[in-house]
Amino acid sequence: MDLYDNQKSTSKIKRDASVNDRIPDGLFLACPYCGVQMYNKQLGEHRVCAHCGYGFRLQARERVALLTQSFEEMDSDIEIVAPDFPGYADKLARAKSQTELGESVLTGIATIEDAKVALGIMDSYFMMGSLGSMTGEKITRLFEYATEKKLPVVLFTASGGARMQEGINSLMQMAKVSAAVAQHQEAGLLYLVVLTDPTTGGVTASFAMQGDITLAEPHALVGFAGARVIESTIHEKLPKDFQRVETLLENGFVDKIVPRPELGHVISQLVKLHYRAEA
Repeated sequence: MDLYDNQKSTSKIKRDASVNDRIPDGLFLACPYCGVQMYNKQLGEHRVCAHCGYGFRLQARERVALLTQSFEEMDSDIEIVAPDFPGYADKLARAKSQTELGESVLTGIATIEDAKVALGIMDSYFMMGSLGSMTGEKITRLFEYATEKKLPVVLFTASGGARMQEGINSLMQMAKVSAAVAQHQEAGLLYLVVLTDPTTGGVTASFAMQGDITLAEPHALVGFAGARVIESTIHEKLPKDFQRVETLLENGFVDKIVPRPELGHVISQLVKLHYRAEA
């Protein structure tokens, strides 16, 4: 290739790069589970991979819009006094702005089809759904209200685990929420968990695994410690679907894997069956 040809080739590369710069972010997506690339419109309103059924992550308010016929939010004004941890206040402000939530869980009273439930939805876009002191407080209040009003609780879990910036206060939420769950169950009321991608750490070690019925979205990652931590501890390569809900289903930790578009109907039917049996 002579100098002239080389210059033509370089200018073509530059033109191609300028075209790429004008392509909006998120126009084409790769499925985090199967790797298939697709135009974002192919996901549909439920944001599900057409190839493998994996559900892309949703914000809590997006899920409310897809799942419920009515929703009355609770404890929307709850605020945390942020501990003096470097950069924490800024991270909280960004999370609130991005999700329009005050904390990493949205709670309220909802109608799913024609079933009335106390609904909680953890939001992975709020600091990776981490379990902070106010997250635990909101979930605890949800269970206490549901116990008082004799309502079933439906909780969608999504979390990276305890929020390290809050230290021991975050870890204490595991016990606090678990106590509220126990009181709700002692009253003979239904607690239904839906595991979504990802549900890990202290959330998995506590209330995510305490439901009377445990559903899950296809291919969601659910576990306690991360796969790399486990591999470095046991010095073995883990199976491909380790910590995926399909493996949990095989081993009895999940009752049913439900595609996202079917969740509303399945939840409403389970609630009706439980309370019809109790009548």
